Amino acid sequence: MPNHDNLYANPLTQVNAFTFDEGVVNVFPDMIKRSVPGYATIINMIGNLAERYAQVDSYCYDLGCSLGAATLAMRHRIQAANCSIIGVDSSAAMISRCEQVIAADSAEIDVALHCADLCEFAINNASVAVLNFTLQFIALEKRADILRKIYDGLKPNGVLILSEKLAFDDEQHQALMIELHHNFKRANGYSDLEIAQKRTAIENVLIPETLATHRQRLKDAGFASVDVWFQCFNFASIIAIK
Repeated sequence: MPNHDNLYANPLTQVNAFTFDEGVVNVFPDMIKRSVPGYATIINMIGNLAERYAQVDSYCYDLGCSLGAATLAMRHRIQAANCSIIGVDSSAAMISRCEQVIAADSAEIDVALHCADLCEFAINNASVAVLNFTLQFIALEKRADILRKIYDGLKPNGVLILSEKLAFDDEQHQALMIELHHNFKRANGYSDLEIAQKRTAIENVLIPETLATHRQRLKDAGFASVDVWFQCFNFASIIAIK
């Protein structure tokens, strides 16, 4: 049973900027399950896609691996011979806990974890790359470079799975998606105070963009095929194929 997320349950004199520290790590599975509609489906299908696209003698990258949910999904589905997984996260607290999660798992595919900045981490000989709600936390001006680096590091027919919170150009639709997302969180037990304080904490940390912006950036990076395979409210996942 994961620890219950009550980080924003009480009134805070000052709401600090959201960070992936030990406090967040301790409640992260509960937080993301109750905050991201369709998260379990996305994780499950990442395993499915890795089974389909993992190539012999290659790497699968979980970029922004947090506690290793996508890593484990891939680890239990990959069939390609001599294929291993590389997990990367800039949070030392996340990587430390992820090491424990992977150590407790029984699958045999090798996993190497790195505490590193994605902007500086080399990507090579990749058949699958996953950015699962990661790009949205990276500075806007660095996003195109990261996607180009992933594209360059992918083998022919390699795939990038990009999951992101979305923004919308249409103000009415944007307001509706925010309302529906907040209703989802209320249905999962979050109070209006928790929703408001979390939104304040994450406002300038998580920067969502439109689907059109993501599509264009992926095309500009060189991906031949870019399309959405999952969307629920303002959360979506894209498959980009080299």
